Amino acid sequence: MFRGINPLSLDGKGRLAVPTKYRQPLLDTAGGQLVLTIDRDRCLLLYPLPVWESVERQLIQLSSTNSRARALKRLLLGHAEECALDASGRILLPAPLREFANLEKRVVLVGQGNKFEIWNEQAWNDWREALLKGGDDGESLPELDALAF
Repeated sequence: MFRGINPLSLDGKGRLAVPTKYRQPLLDTAGGQLVLTIDRDRCLLLYPLPVWESVERQLIQLSSTNSRARALKRLLLGHAEECALDASGRILLPAPLREFANLEKRVVLVGQGNKFEIWNEQAWNDWREALLKGGDDGESLPELDALAF
């Protein structure tokens, strides 16, 4: 289970050092094999390979005649890149994906349960502040008491 927000820095080669607390679980569940792809919010999604394979199977099953389904498949599958933890616990973020998400030096790794989001730090801060002020596409968050906790 991946949770929490981790501010990190990319090195000069575009590598991200995965926080130590996540390395062993990623090695245990995925052999250190990961998949990166893009998200509509201009961040990257980082999946352990077995989780990605399940997502990929679901995407492949989407209609090829529905234009929205085709667009989603093009975005997620078309930008998917395999990567692996190196001996130092780092992953290389490919340049086209870094460019898409405007990832430079400062980034934020956001745990999402079965995957991570990788955000430009300023974009994350701006998105979070807009959401907290109620400005995220006019939608509001559900009340916590309405969720089954």
